[in-house]
Amino acid sequence: MKYGYVRVSSRDQNIDRQMTAMKEAEVPSERVFIDKISGKNFNRPKYLRMIRKLQENDEVYIKSIDRLGRNYEEIIEQWNILTKVKNVDIVVLDFPLLNTKNSVNGVTGKFIADLVLQVLSYVAQIERENIHQRQKEGIKEAKKRGVKFGRPPLDLPKEFYEVVTLWQSGCISMRSASAKLGINHRTFAKWVSLVEGQKDENIDCLCN
Repeated sequence: MKYGYVRVSSRDQNIDRQMTAMKEAEVPSERVFIDKISGKNFNRPKYLRMIRKLQENDEVYIKSIDRLGRNYEEIIEQWNILTKVKNVDIVVLDFPLLNTKNSVNGVTGKFIADLVLQVLSYVAQIERENIHQRQKEGIKEAKKRGVKFGRPPLDLPKEFYEVVTLWQSGCISMRSASAKLGINHRTFAKWVSLVEGQKDENIDCLCN
């Protein structure tokens, strides 16, 4: 049997393109499983339901590999479950090399697809490492030019810390503390939160 899997990241995204591809591949609409959820993992209700229905020699169609998932390590794990444990074929419509039904010069489609996925996983890992390295180098060069990172210092009233101490010790309420500084209690709470956040950042820098 032919099954289709369609995924978008949110409920307001359009699935028409993927559904058209399923129709062109002659996948019956009643056997198309649709998830409107992030692809960060495979804990998806319709995907898991499809897995339970699959029988040996069934076929699973997806429009593109990123509809299956975002993380290549997890994609490879699921690919192995589908092709080796469930023993079904997978057809990625936008990527002919990821079609386990095909064979080239006696080499099976499953073998070719496994190799392609390993290469894609390696390329994705290298790209992540390159992005991280470029970010580090960019920050280093920016610091040389005097660029400051992190939150700018707050321009607080000189009596702010004294009032905060009174509030933290329970001597005055938040509204009283706010009134002493001539601000509303929401601004007071925001300032306290920002000051605490800057303290945490400083501690992290010392630890690193």
